[in-house]
Amino acid sequence: MSVIEGDAGHGAGQGIGADSDAVDTRRTADPPAATEELLYDVIRRLWPLHRTIVRAVERELEGTGMTAGEHALLDALRTHGPRTVPQLARSLGLDRQPVQRWVNHAADLGLVVTAPNPAHRRSSLIRLTDEGTEVMRGIQDAEAAELRRGLADLSPGEVRTALRVLDRLGEEFRHLADGSRVPPEESGNPEMPDAADQEDAQAAIPPAHGHRPPAPARPADRPTQTEGPAA
Repeated sequence: MSVIEGDAGHGAGQGIGADSDAVDTRRTADPPAATEELLYDVIRRLWPLHRTIVRAVERELEGTGMTAGEHALLDALRTHGPRTVPQLARSLGLDRQPVQRWVNHAADLGLVVTAPNPAHRRSSLIRLTDEGTEVMRGIQDAEAAELRRGLADLSPGEVRTALRVLDRLGEEFRHLADGSRVPPEESGNPEMPDAADQEDAQAAIPPAHGHRPPAPARPADRPTQTEGPAA
């Protein structure tokens, strides 16, 4: 589940600036050891929080045929537009194989189709169908209503501060994981293919022909619901 709607007006921006100044003042006054312990507390909460969100999303998706991973996939496509499988994998922090399985299953459900990629003929773009867009709009409208109801005590400034902390943690742990401080390309720009795009031998999914493709004949071919993160 992801926060997809929020205050974007000038009033919200002013409040955010005030909150950010207050946070900066407190951080200057805090000793480094206190900040480190708080960061450890954030890190300790991330894994159980992730698992809780996955379970909540799985419950929301009951009866749709979608998995939590496919929810994250479709959310990325709705947010960023058509992308290649390697681009989707990078933005989700996953290998291409599970992402390709999600794409294939979402195609079986009539939620995504392939589209020509002007930048690379061998690596097609994946885009939402009209049905996929409508399905995600309905799911995310319900999610947004729940977030507004349950988290009404959080200000836009607090949420933006949380996002900044999570982004900084992500940058640092990417550095620890691969030894580089250069973040991976996650823009989804189809005009910037890389080696992963060029080597991509993804299994082709059927283009749109005005009808929904048949469902998989073998349930075992479907990905598990707990595979990968939720968006």
